Amino acid sequence: MRCPNRIPNRIKTPAGFIAALGLSACATVGPNFVPPAPPAVTGYLMAGDLVSSVTMLNPESRRAGPWWEALGSADLNAVMMAALRGNQTLATAEATLEQARVEAERARVAARSPSVTVNAAASRDRINTSAFGFGGFPSPTINLFSVGAATSYDLDLAGGARRRIEAAGAAQAAQGYRTDAAYLTLTGNVALAAVKIAGLREQLAALQTLEADDQAMIDIDRRADAAGGVSTASGVADRAQLAQDQALTPVVTQNLALARHALALLAGKTPSQWAPPDFAFAQFTPPAVVPLDLPSAWVRNRPDILAAEADLHADTARIGVATADFYPDVKLTASFTQMALKPSTFLDYGSSGWNFGPTLTMPILSARTRRVHLAAAQTQARLSMARYRQTVLTAFAQVADVLTAIGHDDERLVADRRYETAAQTGLRDAQTAFDLGGGPRQAVVQARRRLDRAGLARIESQGRRLMDVVELYAVTSAADRPSTVDHPIAATRAGGH
Repeated sequence: MRCPNRIPNRIKTPAGFIAALGLSACATVGPNFVPPAPPAVTGYLMAGDLVSSVTMLNPESRRAGPWWEALGSADLNAVMMAALRGNQTLATAEATLEQARVEAERARVAARSPSVTVNAAASRDRINTSAFGFGGFPSPTINLFSVGAATSYDLDLAGGARRRIEAAGAAQAAQGYRTDAAYLTLTGNVALAAVKIAGLREQLAALQTLEADDQAMIDIDRRADAAGGVSTASGVADRAQLAQDQALTPVVTQNLALARHALALLAGKTPSQWAPPDFAFAQFTPPAVVPLDLPSAWVRNRPDILAAEADLHADTARIGVATADFYPDVKLTASFTQMALKPSTFLDYGSSGWNFGPTLTMPILSARTRRVHLAAAQTQARLSMARYRQTVLTAFAQVADVLTAIGHDDERLVADRRYETAAQTGLRDAQTAFDLGGGPRQAVVQARRRLDRAGLARIESQGRRLMDVVELYAVTSAADRPSTVDHPIAATRAGGH
């Protein structure tokens, strides 16, 4: 026998009550949650987007272990462990997850355990005998002593309590996935900061070389001017070029300081307490081709999508809670009380009283209020469905953005390397001409400056691509936390989603 999800319009007659009671006893009322199907798409990019060095794969073929290990930096691994232990944003998310776990356990215990109450009282009252029709009799003042206990157990015939347990478990799972998302956000930000530090340090080194070559050009101008072989305008231009290049160094230095401070914050330290390693590009060896799961599998791994799905699950279960309120509720109750006028007779058999039996509650006069509650629950579920769909759309757009960025990074890096190779050839030719006595020293220094600028452009493009690769890993990886870091997510999911 299947139970309907629709509620009865009215319970007007004894027959209607008996029918409602029978229906409520057959199964849990309300809609059963069905996870939304993943989007029927096979890729991430829009028609016409630049294809990048990314390959689709089955989830089983992705390498095991934390995603950042694919970058190949031992220093990054060490900093990541420090951040996972000390970051306070992640600690807040984990504490919130533990709170959700406690709330879910409280809901399970409350629904499955009988309630027990114990009471004791002593009172002194004056009995008005005339109120009982005994006029002319004195109204005595008596002492009354009582102690007792009562218990009740909800049979949950309509399944409202079971739906509450389901909603609490789904809410716990949602918070678990949000903690996963916080974990991925943290690890992504740590890796981005490390790569940024490496890129800025490379830029500083390149700027120092560029400034040295600018100074060498000025020295050549000075010697030539002393010998009467160069115009004053040429020397002024070279000094202006040195000043322009020197102005870049404070900006890069400040950005490097900010990146180092940000990494300390991510690690849960103050800048005066901790300093990050001196990251360099040579430490990072990401794979030439970045792996990416198929869309259907990726949707089932991304934590913000799973959190939105768990929210939808919880709100769907709350429709069942609101629906169950329309059905009769039956509780098994029992109580025992000792009551006496004198303490000396308190334990006598004649002072005891008890009752046992079912207690029936019928929703007769509050139907309108219950319908409002049901409508609110249904509206909330529709809202959660819309939020889920928007989360999926946003996630796909985010991946498409990163993929196209990597594609353009590849193009830019190829062009920069081509320019750098040409600059190296130009420097070699200028040096050869100078060595053979057919070219001036000034041409050699100018060729070296061009090579310096080409190297600086290549460093910037290399850093931008590495940061985009890090972002792609962060937005497409599952939250597989290393076993060396305590984390309650795995235990949470066992009883949640």
